[in-house]
Amino acid sequence: QELTVADADDYLTTKRLMGILPETYNHYYGALRFMYKRVLKLNWDEDEIPRMKRDRSLPTVLSREEVNAILDVTTNLKYKAIFAVMYSGGLRVSEATHLHYDDISRTNMQIHVRDAKNRMDRYTILSKRCLDILTQYWFAKGRPRGILFPNKFTGNYLTVSTLEQVMRRAVSDAELSVKATPHSLRHSFAT
Repeated sequence: QELTVADADDYLTTKRLMGILPETYNHYYGALRFMYKRVLKLNWDEDEIPRMKRDRSLPTVLSREEVNAILDVTTNLKYKAIFAVMYSGGLRVSEATHLHYDDISRTNMQIHVRDAKNRMDRYTILSKRCLDILTQYWFAKGRPRGILFPNKFTGNYLTVSTLEQVMRRAVSDAELSVKATPHSLRHSFAT
């Protein structure tokens, strides 16, 4: 009952001066905030005791040559097509793995992205090279009509971890000095 918000501020300031990471600091912050507001029913002023901001580094952006190198060393046509789609249209990993045959519009050179972030549909561009890779993949895989990139074991959607693993191998095989993930293709598209 003798606790005040100043006590919580002193405790958090001590932790911050000890050099803890912002994520750890914010865990302490959340626990104290919960205790003060919900358990002790004390006033908690967000302006008086702010959260700690996380350090954010700039995302990895690949050059055209690096993207081409990744596509060139990716021998599995399915993954090559997925990477091409992600780079061509700036798709997130989950958006690329959830594509269906009907989402590719050859006539409009567009990709229909369904249920993207915030449950919004959108259209994005489809490059000629990507369409060529997709066409080659589509014919090689027996012209699939449902899920465009199914898991070969289950027939369901591919997992994000599978693409991350393939991307790590491709970056290594291409002997690139950058640390790239599948999401780097989206950043590279935007840049």
